[in-house]
Amino acid sequence: MTKENFDVAVVGAGMVGVCSAMWLQRSGKRVVILDKNAPGTGTSYGNAGTYAPFGCVPLNSPQLVKSLPKLLFSKSSPLSVDWAYAATHLPWMLAFLKNCAPEKVEHITAALANILAHVDAGFDPLIDAAGARDLVVANGAIYAFSTKAAYEKALPGIAARERHGVAVKVLDEGPIREMEPALRMPIHKAMYFSEARHVLDPKGLIERLVKQFLSDGGSWRQREVSGVTPLEDIVEIHCQGADDLEAGQVVVAAGAHSKSIRGSGAETLPLDCERGYHIVFRGEQDRLSRVVGWQEHGFNATPMGAGLRLAGTVELAGLKKPLNPQRIDYLTDKAHQMFSGLGEPEEEWLGHRPTLPDSLPVISRSARSDRVLLAFGHHHIGLTLGGITGRIIADLAEGRVPNFDISAYAAERFQR
Repeated sequence: MTKENFDVAVVGAGMVGVCSAMWLQRSGKRVVILDKNAPGTGTSYGNAGTYAPFGCVPLNSPQLVKSLPKLLFSKSSPLSVDWAYAATHLPWMLAFLKNCAPEKVEHITAALANILAHVDAGFDPLIDAAGARDLVVANGAIYAFSTKAAYEKALPGIAARERHGVAVKVLDEGPIREMEPALRMPIHKAMYFSEARHVLDPKGLIERLVKQFLSDGGSWRQREVSGVTPLEDIVEIHCQGADDLEAGQVVVAAGAHSKSIRGSGAETLPLDCERGYHIVFRGEQDRLSRVVGWQEHGFNATPMGAGLRLAGTVELAGLKKPLNPQRIDYLTDKAHQMFSGLGEPEEEWLGHRPTLPDSLPVISRSARSDRVLLAFGHHHIGLTLGGITGRIIADLAEGRVPNFDISAYAAERFQR
């Protein structure tokens, strides 16, 4: 039986995978998207909806190391650790902490600022092509601090953003409450990012992009890809419980699940996940006009089409453990501190942010084969980086040199 054959197969139907497929299609490729789940229903579904060109300051930081005891053992912490899981993943944890050294943090910040400077060129053409401007709100974002101590800890990050050309303005309490009068938590100061945007429906946005991709001749197959076999002139793609396919090139963009694609080279990389949560208060979206982050507590509140979504926190517990109800209780408690008169959330969700120990994505050819391209590890900014990642992947697939230095995102950095 003849196998289906494509120029490029993209494994993963989240923001990064779909944007990669669209940019490859724009390069004239016959492209298929493969995923065991429907497009936009994985981790891309539940994010905070923040388009964050300001997101160049990584979680890695000297301040994080100093704050770890409190973060790990406080009952009201945005960080939760499953100690049994941590004990079996000590090399990843230690590598993450090693990247909290000041010189490492400066390298990471510069590398993130480098790619974030180009995100509009990757995102906007796809949004326009899909007629999805109605799903994107350009109203900036506020990241608030309730205490002077929290604000002062953030000063190195503010200075780093300013060094790298990020538009950030520090606001006092008065202007913040004028902009968002529904906020009820204590406010000391806030960062205002005028160039930030937010998405009213992340899943709906991906569905709109996929609809355009299919209309332009792309293909979608709901398949679980278990592995690939790169050969001299093609790549064989092995699917669970379905016929295999063939493609001239394969893009692995399966987020935190990318390591499960055997034979791709992704399985050798130190990819792990930060588990993130969200809750939704339906019909309460009018409480805010833009994204508001509460910095001490590690989450964003976003007015979306269906309601007010609070999304964030970090839990280190791997891919397999079920939802932790204590994380939902944490977000619910903070929501009631942030706003008066809220009821109980009507939706709760757990997702898995794909994260490498240096908080930089992998966007490069695989060491296993030039026919395999890797695009994952976008941690908290996958929505923001999806479009430009797709544009880089299309350049690599065509043998073009991207118009800015992408060496910091090479998979080989973990094999040096």
